[in-house]
Amino acid sequence: MNNLKDKWVLVTGASRGLGQLIAAFMAEQGCHMILHGRNLKNLEQTAEMVKKHNVKVHMVTCELSDLHAVDGMLQAIDTLGVDVELVFNNAGFQIGYHEDYYKTPDDDFLISYKANTVAPIKICYHFLPKMIEKGFGRIINTTSDIANEPQQAGYSASKAALDKLTVDLAGKLTGTGVTLNLVNPSWCQTDLGGPHAPNTPESALPGLVLPAFSSDKVNGLLINAQDFRNRRLSDALLMLENLHCYCT
Repeated sequence: MNNLKDKWVLVTGASRGLGQLIAAFMAEQGCHMILHGRNLKNLEQTAEMVKKHNVKVHMVTCELSDLHAVDGMLQAIDTLGVDVELVFNNAGFQIGYHEDYYKTPDDDFLISYKANTVAPIKICYHFLPKMIEKGFGRIINTTSDIANEPQQAGYSASKAALDKLTVDLAGKLTGTGVTLNLVNPSWCQTDLGGPHAPNTPESALPGLVLPAFSSDKVNGLLINAQDFRNRRLSDALLMLENLHCYCT
């Protein structure tokens, strides 16, 4: 298991829900945190949770559907003078749910692709070369298992595009010490998922963070977080590594 103490971690969508849980979990492992949200006020609670673990914290803001703002956020992170070695592209945006899906607005797709596909891939493009140069890095992109729901086509299609791009990029990382994986938390009771979802946010741990701690053989995979619910991190990692070895 990778010892990640004192490494810098970027978590997008860290102000609440799954992103907040990821940030708290990684801080508990001794990681320093860069927390992203739409505004600083919304990040304050997460920052206080993280600081309890005696780690350093920075907060950055941007609207992910504004790609110029994403560029500005990345430039701001560069000025911090730290090496970001782990990235959780956790933030997701669900713009609409349309029962009359034949009338889905064009903007559902355009905005969804910017926020859920282009923004996380821009973040990957920004940090991957630096990670490769250093010989270590982990990026985890959060995906979705939504299927057969044209009512939310913009969201599901943008996540499917993210899946394709992630796997293609991961195929170029063999032997670099850097990995890029997808994690599906399944339908959870977050602000995005709503109160009727079958899974609590906590049930997605430790699955959401497993690729951060795994070997570089775990690369280009789609990992279902619920497969590891209620397991200790060490046991879940052993299970993941064994499953990967069996499949390959």
